[in-house]
Amino acid sequence: STPELKKENIVNITKQAFDYLESRSSKQITFYFSSAENEINVKLNSELFGWVIENLIKNAIDAMLGKGDLVVEITSDSKKIIINISDSGKGMAKSQFKKIFKPGFTTKKRGWGLGLSLSKRIIQDYHNGKIFVKKSEINKGTTFQILLDKIT
Repeated sequence: STPELKKENIVNITKQAFDYLESRSSKQITFYFSSAENEINVKLNSELFGWVIENLIKNAIDAMLGKGDLVVEITSDSKKIIINISDSGKGMAKSQFKKIFKPGFTTKKRGWGLGLSLSKRIIQDYHNGKIFVKKSEINKGTTFQILLDKIT
């Protein structure tokens, strides 16, 4: 069934997922959260969107092997909301940028390789947005970007 989308403050929903994982993570990870505004409304399914944010943050924590910097930053322009999730982890080659969203692709010893493919489906198919690797450098880190339409 198609999830119901409601007008929600994306800043609150993102911050809740961020706070939840920060409270359960290694103290060797420094968490940074910033948003240009306190309230940015979007049509979304808060449970599914919150799961995507949690999945991206968990992947970032795994990529840093429990130590490093994690940054979640929300900005917007007149039409779009931009969410960047960056880590100081192991990074990946440009050749992997598209592959990581395919079901079954994983770099982990344990894992089904479904997190990012589900995240992509939730963002693109249900929320009419985009999710992609904005940049990544081996041994420097990775930034994922989510773009969603703003309610005007």
